[in-house]
Formats: sequence, C-alpha cells, structure tokens
Amino acid sequence: MLLFGLVAFLAAIVGVFAGRLIVETPRASETELHALLHRELKLSPAQQAKIDTIEAKFAARRDALELDMRAANIRLAQAIEAEHGYGPRVTEAIDETHRVMGELQKETLQHLFAMRVVLNRDQAAMFDKSVVQALTADAR
Repeated sequence: MLLFGLVAFLAAIVGVFAGRLIVETPRASETELHALLHRELKLSPAQQAKIDTIEAKFAARRDALELDMRAANIRLAQAIEAEHGYGPRVTEAIDETHRVMGELQKETLQHLFAMRVVLNRDQAAMFDKSVVQALTADAR
C-alpha cells in the first residue's frame, strides 16, 4: 500500500511539473516575438501604443489562465492521490487541464493576430515568419 501511495504521489508531482512546462513554453516564443516587435519591426509611436494596449490586456488574461492551470494541476494531483490509478476523477482532472491549456493557446493566438493587425504589410510578413519559426523550433 505504501508503494502504491508513493507511485501515486510521484505521478502527481510529474503532472504538476508537466503542466508548468506546458504553460511556460509559450512564453519563450512570446519573448522572441516581442523582441522582434520592439527591435526589428521599427514600430511607429502609434503602432507601439496599440501594441502596448494589446499586450497589457493579454497579460492580465494570461495570468488568470495560468492560475487556472495551477488549480487544474492541483486537482489532478488530488485526483491521483485519491484514486491511486486512472479513474474517473483523474480523467476529469486531465480533461480540465487540457481545456485550460487549449484556452490559453487560443487566447495567445488571438493576441498574436490582434498585434498583427497593427502592422504594415512588410512588418506583418516578418512577424508571420517569426511566428512560424517559434512554433516549429522544437520540430526541427
């Protein structure tokens, strides 16, 4: 019984770290995109003001979703601890974790598209290339 409990606890810890890794991954790509926006695209003051507004709005929403993700990971850990296996509570907690991750990904893309609208044609082309590179960096 002790061994089973230890395995369940370790599985919960792995779930929490996996969730954190998944939630943190978009930020690296986001940082690259922000560097592109601020260094290479030569935004006008009007464009910069619009981008700043878009970023501030998204930052608040991203923070809220990351809190939801942490809460979902805690529920997953609790479900693993309670069921000691792949039961209905674990399944439900995994589904909730996936729902929050999907929502974060969708809102991140909406944020990117909102910023893209502010750019001129040449800037948008550079931005698109950077987005594709960021999304496929690990696939190479």
